[in-house]
Amino acid sequence: MSIGAVLALLREDFPEVSISKIRFLESEGLITPERAPSGYRRFSQADCDRLRFVLTAQRDRYLPLKVIKEQLDAMDSGVGGVGHGGTRLLSSARTAVAPATDFGARAGRVSRDALIDRTGADDAFITELQRNGLLAVGPAGYYDEDAVRLVEAAAALVSYGIETRHLRAFKVSADREAGLVAQIASPIAKGRGTGARDRAEELVREIAALSVTLHTQLVKAALRGALD
Repeated sequence: MSIGAVLALLREDFPEVSISKIRFLESEGLITPERAPSGYRRFSQADCDRLRFVLTAQRDRYLPLKVIKEQLDAMDSGVGGVGHGGTRLLSSARTAVAPATDFGARAGRVSRDALIDRTGADDAFITELQRNGLLAVGPAGYYDEDAVRLVEAAAALVSYGIETRHLRAFKVSADREAGLVAQIASPIAKGRGTGARDRAEELVREIAALSVTLHTQLVKAALRGALD
């Protein structure tokens, strides 16, 4: 298949994918399409499956490419049970990829009633979260899938006696971290080179993964002596 044919196959599930994105993933060693004598890329079904795996892992797990590549290398060696030329689709990324940094934004439309039903929270609690800036609703009045996990986590913390207003400290910390990452990635995204935005997005994933790890370790270190 040509790169245009591959793009057409992927666009239904990944509308934002582009030819430059596919070329970027090739330059990073995630796929290795053959080259025709004329120099054009020729993609096999296995290449398409591999691309679908990568795009799913980025979208649903927010994994950095080096983590995805490790998973693919394991699959190629037979450790993951799905080889490069296997008949099983690599689009099983939702279950096959380890959720090392499972905090990517999730699409979907969740109504307020559905949010209350799925989390067990009451309407007053949802309102309080929004008033404290912890929960945002879209222009059309819907939430995304991440709102479900956010409300569940907030409700669990409140059940331990933490007041909702005290959770604003988490929001302030998150905004500061996001601002720091943006300062680093924005100049790269605005570059004129091919694949500049793709490189910036990958940098954001890598820094975010490191940020989550650092935050976790700092909290663990700070809490070691809490009971003392």
